[in-house]
Amino acid sequence: MSTTKKATSALISVFSKEGLEPIIRQLSNLGVTLYSTGGTEKFIRDLGIDVIPVEEVTGYPSILGGRVKTLHPKVFGGILNRREHQGDQSELEAYEIPQIDIVIVDLYPFEKTVASGASEQDIVEKIDIGGISLIRAAAKNFKDVLCVSSVEDYDEFLQLITAQDGSITLEDRKRFAAKAFNVSSHYDTAIFNYFNEEETAFKVSETRGQELRYGENPHQKGYFYGDLEGMFNKLHGKELSYNNLLDVDAAVNLMGEFKNDDPTFAILKHNNACGVATRPTLVQAYKDALAGDPVSAFGGILIANRAIDKDTAEEINSLFCEVVIAPAYSEEALEILRQKKNRILLEQKEVNLPKTQVRTCLNGFLVQEKNEKTDTAEDISYRTDNKPSGEELKDLLFASKICKHTKSNTIVLAKGLQLCASGTGQTSRVDALRQAIEKARSFNFELEGAVMASDAFFPFPDCVEIADKAGIRSVIQPGGSIKDQLSIDYCNEHNMAMVFTGTRHFKH
Repeated sequence: MSTTKKATSALISVFSKEGLEPIIRQLSNLGVTLYSTGGTEKFIRDLGIDVIPVEEVTGYPSILGGRVKTLHPKVFGGILNRREHQGDQSELEAYEIPQIDIVIVDLYPFEKTVASGASEQDIVEKIDIGGISLIRAAAKNFKDVLCVSSVEDYDEFLQLITAQDGSITLEDRKRFAAKAFNVSSHYDTAIFNYFNEEETAFKVSETRGQELRYGENPHQKGYFYGDLEGMFNKLHGKELSYNNLLDVDAAVNLMGEFKNDDPTFAILKHNNACGVATRPTLVQAYKDALAGDPVSAFGGILIANRAIDKDTAEEINSLFCEVVIAPAYSEEALEILRQKKNRILLEQKEVNLPKTQVRTCLNGFLVQEKNEKTDTAEDISYRTDNKPSGEELKDLLFASKICKHTKSNTIVLAKGLQLCASGTGQTSRVDALRQAIEKARSFNFELEGAVMASDAFFPFPDCVEIADKAGIRSVIQPGGSIKDQLSIDYCNEHNMAMVFTGTRHFKH
């Protein structure tokens, strides 16, 4: 027997009527009997198209302020019956239950209601019961019924019934069933997460996804799940890769620390900053960020906290870079930066980023609160006889911001609101410091008077001793070692200033 079925009836119950009219008219043109209730029924009737109220089928009106409309055996029997099952068909005949071949549902907007800051009563009323039940029933019986579960599928459904004259293949019904269960599971996850105050379970659902060219390496598949268009306007260039996205994430998080500061530019490579500078003008900030490591900047990710102007764009254009991110671009800047066809230009929008971080671990997941603590002057405790000067304090807090977003173990060296160098991802803090000093010197930075930031405490005075001999005069670190006094004593003996923040900033 053919698995392609011609639809003769449809139940329609939607919250949003947007895009519904052409579907209603096409179903009517195809001779499909329409069933509906409430506002959707009125909408159809106002179009001058015949519709049978669900109440005429069930013998019951909508009750409890609309909470119960379609929850009835005569509705669900019409959806769930198996067309090839003689017993099911006999029961339909005995109880005068009409067949329903298509179910079109658009659920109450629960997530939008939560996001609007509505009261709990309003939020609870937007938990759809009848709609979600109709979706599950129709999707379960995909062998006989087509389920359209979202406004986003209206166009595809309309094309389908138009092209096939109301006939629907099993393949299409099963594909729409998958969409329906995606909608229902996401909806239930959103409701659970609203009520979940004890965090006894972890549920994440993201319905928007895209396949990437490949994963971290060409032999790995990669996907991104999320709303990139809600985060950026992509103005030019090729598609973002898996590694691009990781770098862009690191860049956005780092620049978030400097959002309200003077013009600041950062260059990142493999999730770590290789150049950062704050200056009176953006073009100078870019030049000084690039000076931090012009070698690593090749193929890097560039990000600014100000609109990119023509002068800055001209400087950037001489560098091969993968991605440029800014809150805005002048028209002259765009014209210049678009000269490289593959260069990705992103205009960053104002968006609230997630408050939690998630990663796979062993056979499960690790979930933690995002590190949103930024060290400020108010957090600092002065632990040495010598105190940092006003300029040194600015440099210390500047370095601390970068340190927070650099792979551990890390040491960051800065001077004059410019990143001189960092030691990143080392197995010892001493190695990180030595790497930073060597790198700074290789790019001709004068470290006399520079400052040092550490993501964690010094268990021994070796780091402050090495820093002292390199010319570094001021240090910022969390403190907390049982041997803190050893480092304090060394600083006092050698006229160094050291401050504690009380906050560790490991990043693994």
